[in-house]
Amino acid sequence: MVPLRKMDIRSPKTTKEWEEYYFLRYTVLRKPLGQPIGSEKNEGDLTGKHFAFFLEKKIVAIARLDPIDSRISQIRFFAVDGKIQGKGFGKILLKEIEKSAKKRNTEKIILQSRENAVPFYENNGYFTIEKTHLLFGKVQHYLMEKEL
Repeated sequence: MVPLRKMDIRSPKTTKEWEEYYFLRYTVLRKPLGQPIGSEKNEGDLTGKHFAFFLEKKIVAIARLDPIDSRISQIRFFAVDGKIQGKGFGKILLKEIEKSAKKRNTEKIILQSRENAVPFYENNGYFTIEKTHLLFGKVQHYLMEKEL
């Protein structure tokens, strides 16, 4: 259960917030795989919708939503600070992303889940479509989707 604290989900605004956003993305998603700083960014950062979960002014979870076409969006770079994983913050962020996607008339969300995160997405209504790529030759991914 998420404790009652000051929470806010929005896109980063200041340089400091953007630095914190990308640092969390790097720390959770790239550093454990031995990847260099900078590998946490890509060209989609210019066009995707960014979500930062602020808990008492600190970013604790992040994600990006990319439009694929007029009815499909893709969640990318979903990460929750390791110190608070399993406490409901990821679920809150996921619901906010889905709400935003519905506002843009998205009918389906797709994502590439790491193997260890598949149960999280299944518990939130996503279905595994197929086993896909091995990220950096180390982490198995699965294509998942959810109709909105």
